[in-house]
Amino acid sequence: MTVNGTEGYASEADDLFARYESLASQDVHRAVLHLLPSAPTRVLDIGAGTGRDAAWFAAQGHQVVAVEPTDALRLRAMALHPSPRIACVDDALPELTLLRRRGDEFDLVMMTAVFMHLDAGERARAMPHIVSLLAPKGMLIMRLRHGPVPAGRRMFDVDAGDVVALTAPLGLRLVFDHRGGSIGAPNRAAGVTWTTLALLNDA
Repeated sequence: MTVNGTEGYASEADDLFARYESLASQDVHRAVLHLLPSAPTRVLDIGAGTGRDAAWFAAQGHQVVAVEPTDALRLRAMALHPSPRIACVDDALPELTLLRRRGDEFDLVMMTAVFMHLDAGERARAMPHIVSLLAPKGMLIMRLRHGPVPAGRRMFDVDAGDVVALTAPLGLRLVFDHRGGSIGAPNRAAGVTWTTLALLNDA
């Protein structure tokens, strides 16, 4: 069964691995480096893709749970980035059923190029589940893509206001909002821009 939002990813796995793995995580997330934990902690990477970011966090000593519903990405990511600090989970938004059953809490939740794959109803269903995985004083960092939608993909335009409207009633506070261009050449040429948000769990 295809999970909404993952359309096109399995068939383009080779190209995606080449593109994603060519970008360094510290460059992709440069805008929020000052917000990331320096001491080893618990990190959740929702929509982990090729495992690039999960491997980056694991190399810094963090314990990482990498959630990826697309077999063609998850299985290859496990082979490319083997680490005892990474646990890969086959699960998907909006429900994150398997992940929530684990009962884990995380100090940092990363969602890079994920939330815009969900429609408004799915986003409303997903956010309480995401917030339930945050530890007290934990942080949710999201990167939202804006621009032309590639053929065969399912994407919606989501801005900071949409996210705040969902998260504020759940106890999250927006502490960082940054908009910038793409560092990857194909997206930059297509005029794709990104919003990076950091939201703190005040519970």
